[in-house]
Amino acid sequence: MFSVFTNESFQFQLELTLGTSYRRGADVGEVLATAATIKDGDSDSWHAAWIALAERTEAMARTSAASGRRVSARDAYLRAASYYAAATSFLDGSSDPSRLEPTWKSHRQCWDNAVDRFDPPVERLTIPFEQTTLPGYFFSAGGNRSPVLILVNGSDGPDTLMWCMYGADAVDRGYHAILVDGPGQQAALFEQQLHFIPDWERVVTPIVDVLAARPDVDPARIAEVGASQGGYWAPRAAAFEPRLAACIADPGVFDCFTPWRSLLSADAAAAFDRDDKDAFDALMWAVLDVTPESRQNWLFRARPYGTDSPYDVFRAAEQYTLEGVADKIACPTLLCDPEGEQFWPGEAPRLYDALTSPKRLERFTAAEGASLHCEPLAIATRSLRIFDWLDTQLER
Repeated sequence: MFSVFTNESFQFQLELTLGTSYRRGADVGEVLATAATIKDGDSDSWHAAWIALAERTEAMARTSAASGRRVSARDAYLRAASYYAAATSFLDGSSDPSRLEPTWKSHRQCWDNAVDRFDPPVERLTIPFEQTTLPGYFFSAGGNRSPVLILVNGSDGPDTLMWCMYGADAVDRGYHAILVDGPGQQAALFEQQLHFIPDWERVVTPIVDVLAARPDVDPARIAEVGASQGGYWAPRAAAFEPRLAACIADPGVFDCFTPWRSLLSADAAAAFDRDDKDAFDALMWAVLDVTPESRQNWLFRARPYGTDSPYDVFRAAEQYTLEGVADKIACPTLLCDPEGEQFWPGEAPRLYDALTSPKRLERFTAAEGASLHCEPLAIATRSLRIFDWLDTQLER
C-alpha cells in the first residue's frame, strides 16, 4: 500500500503503530512526521525518534492532567504509551540495549496513567497463577451478566496494542474485556521474570475461574481472542478449558516450531536432530552475528523463553504445537488468515484442517488493505468480521 522504510521490520512496526490511530493509540500526522526523521534500518535512530515523540506527548498529558482535563490527559497518555512501546522495538540491535527495560517502564507508566482515566473505570486484577499472581485489567462494558472476551496477547505486543486492536472494539459492542500479562509477556516478563509456557490453559483457566464468579459476567458467554503467538495459545487453552464458548485466533497457529525450523540450514538442522547443542549454537551464532539486525531479532525473540541459546529456544519451541490437541477443541473457532502472513505462513489453514469443532477460516487480503500479520492497518475491517461472527456464536 505504501512504504516509508525498505527495512521490513521497521515498516511493519510503523504499520502496527499507525494502525492504533483507529482507537486513539496514535495520531497519523505525528507518526508519519516522526518516521520521516528515522534513518532506515538504524536502531539508534529509531529509538531516538520515538523517544522524542513519546516524551513530548507525555509532557502534554501531564499538562492536561494537572489542569483536570481528563479526556485530553487520557488520550495523550495512551499515545505516549504507544510511542514508548515503539521505541523498545529494536533496542537489542542498538548501541545500548540496556535502554530496553527503562523504556518499557515508561511505556507501562503511561499506559497505567491512561487506564486510570478510562470511563467506565478500569478494574485492576491479580489472577492466581500457581505460586504467584499475574497482573490484569478488566474493562467493563456495563450491565449485568454480559459476555466477556479474554485478550490473549502474543510474544511481544504491548498492552496498548491489545486494547487498540481488540479490547476497545469489544467494549463498544457490549463485551467486557480482560487483559492479563501471562508468562513471558510484558509485566510478567520484565517485573516478575516469568517465561513462556506452552500449556496456556494454566493461564486461561484461572482467568475463567475469576470471571465465572463475577455477577456482571455471563459464565456461559466467555470467549477468547489470541493475537500473534496468542493464535497458538488461545486454541491450546480452548482444548483444555471447556467453559470457553468461542475462540478466535489471529492468525491461527497450529505449530510455532515448523516455521522456525524451515529457516535452518542443512547443517544446523542435522546438528539439531542429533542433539548436538554446541554445534547447533555455533552454527546459529555464525549466522546471527553476520548482521546486527539478525542478532537483534534473535535476542528479541529469545528473551521471553528465558535463554539466548538457539538450541534451548528451539527445543522449547518444539512443545508449542497443537498436534494431538486440536481435535480436543469443542467450542466454535474462527481463524484469521491474512494474505502475506510473515511469521506463521500456512499455519491457519493447517489448524483449520485439524479442527473438528464448528470452525471458520477468515481470509484477509491486500486488496482490502488487510494483509500481513494481525492485519495492522485494518482494525475496523477485522473487528466487524470477527465480532459479527462472535455475536452469532453467542446468540447476541
